[in-house]
Amino acid sequence: MPSLKDLKNRIESVKSTRKITKAMQMVAAAKLRRAQDAAEAARPYADRFNAVMAALASSVGDSDSAPRLLAGTGKDDVHLLVVMTAERGLCGGFNTNIVKLAKTKIADLQAHGKTVKILTVGKKGREQLKREYASLFVGHIDLSDVKRIGYGNAQDIARDVLGRFDAGEFDVATIFFAKFNSVISQDPTALQIIPAAYESEGSQEEGASTLYDYEPGEEEILADLLPRGVATQVFSALLENSASEQGSRMSAMDNATRNAGEMIDKLTIEYNRSRQAVITNELIEIISGAEAL
Repeated sequence: MPSLKDLKNRIESVKSTRKITKAMQMVAAAKLRRAQDAAEAARPYADRFNAVMAALASSVGDSDSAPRLLAGTGKDDVHLLVVMTAERGLCGGFNTNIVKLAKTKIADLQAHGKTVKILTVGKKGREQLKREYASLFVGHIDLSDVKRIGYGNAQDIARDVLGRFDAGEFDVATIFFAKFNSVISQDPTALQIIPAAYESEGSQEEGASTLYDYEPGEEEILADLLPRGVATQVFSALLENSASEQGSRMSAMDNATRNAGEMIDKLTIEYNRSRQAVITNELIEIISGAEAL
């Protein structure tokens, strides 16, 4: 049975931990508002950009003059998986869920005889994947010094991926991230970015090619916009990841704070019972000594 001093020290230790988790929860809540606003503000632009690209892509079709980023290499033997996670932990299952989805994809591709290469963005994803797939790593992008995600960070990642594609290092590229829904809901998502897969959504987008004449031709416009499209998709994924990370951290720290409070209550009850037992024993000794006289 622990002594009164041990129980008191443990209560103080848990109280200190609760102060830390509460502070982290408040910081995550403040960061979440900015990250959520940024992610939601980027969605209309990304959706409209994708709609225009879908109209252009549908007009080009499978012609021989279609840009390579749209038509692909004609093979799907080598897959590049860009796994985007956080640089820090203590955010619940955010990192683990993304890595789990990536591992499922890796297992499926390898089962079909495909070659897999991994490019990680974020330290936590790299730490988890390298335990099993260290031999598949081809690069890592460190964002630990970045305080706020900007379009320039997405362009750096896109240039890295596009450079590898131009060098013939892979046939298909897929990014993995978490789409933000709410503080308690973030969906791990896999999105193919090379070859570009734009799908029209609705009659307005399907009829866009009949409403507009493009100058120069669709092929030339796509050749210029497709690299920007990759950067736009990466940027949107980074924003969604940032909001998801803060939401998951806020939820995790809230749970940790409440658990610490419950532990303090239990330890306090145990401390009071032990203290009462000590006082009772002392009283018995005093009474026994007085009766002996």
